[in-house]
Amino acid sequence: MNNKIKYKMGKINYINASPVFYGLDNGLLPDWLEMVSEPPAVLNNMMISQDLILSPISAAFYGMHHKELLILPDFSISCHGDVMSVMLMSKYPLEELNGKNVVLTDESASAASFLKMIFSLKGIVPIIQTRSIKKINDVENNVDAALVIGDAALTQPWDLLFNYRIDLGDFWYSMTKKPFVFAVWAVQRSFAQKEPEIVKNIVSLLKQSRELGYANIEEIIEAGAEKLKLDKTFVRKYYNHLYCDFDNEKIKALETFFQFLYEENMLQEKVKIELFE
Repeated sequence: MNNKIKYKMGKINYINASPVFYGLDNGLLPDWLEMVSEPPAVLNNMMISQDLILSPISAAFYGMHHKELLILPDFSISCHGDVMSVMLMSKYPLEELNGKNVVLTDESASAASFLKMIFSLKGIVPIIQTRSIKKINDVENNVDAALVIGDAALTQPWDLLFNYRIDLGDFWYSMTKKPFVFAVWAVQRSFAQKEPEIVKNIVSLLKQSRELGYANIEEIIEAGAEKLKLDKTFVRKYYNHLYCDFDNEKIKALETFFQFLYEENMLQEKVKIELFE
């Protein structure tokens, strides 16, 4: 490996991806690879500006830019039912949000696309704004519903403001009986074609890193609970709901999601999922 070149790889700065990055955070990271830790939306933009060669990205974002990217095999952030960290908090039942003020976090593409798709399917037309939502104080009293994700969804007392808690992972499962894929790991297609061996090395490192993560899951749970000031039992339950692989069932589920987005005119063309081989 040419030590003079340092490649940049994205890292989600929520606790949901901690099992995948555990080994890299604990000695596996080689000197030719640098990890850049940001929320999903920032990583999405860094992939498009080609500031990163490879990164976890929002699954919907892959759908929008599939011609420039390839998905790494066997990595995702997915759920089968409840996900706990992607929530629509609302003062009203979903069907009553027509004409109401809905604020979407600017940190996610997949959750925002999914929620807009649900509104479209149900003929609900809310007044939508997108902005940063990290704390409960970021949401004014005149907001009728808020899409919150990641650590903010887990830690903030949203029930003080809202009566309804709609878990989007569970909502999708009720609709389709399939898992929901929130994020995938993607590589620049041009880089993968030019430097396939480097990408293979990174895939191998990520697999080792994840293996170490699940072997040390209690340590990850403790670190997550400490970081977010949450009860360990709650954090353990959260990790039990998350899957970090990308098997055939999840590939088919993501194809279903893309088909929905295409039919609701939220994707300009049909998306063919292509993996780095």
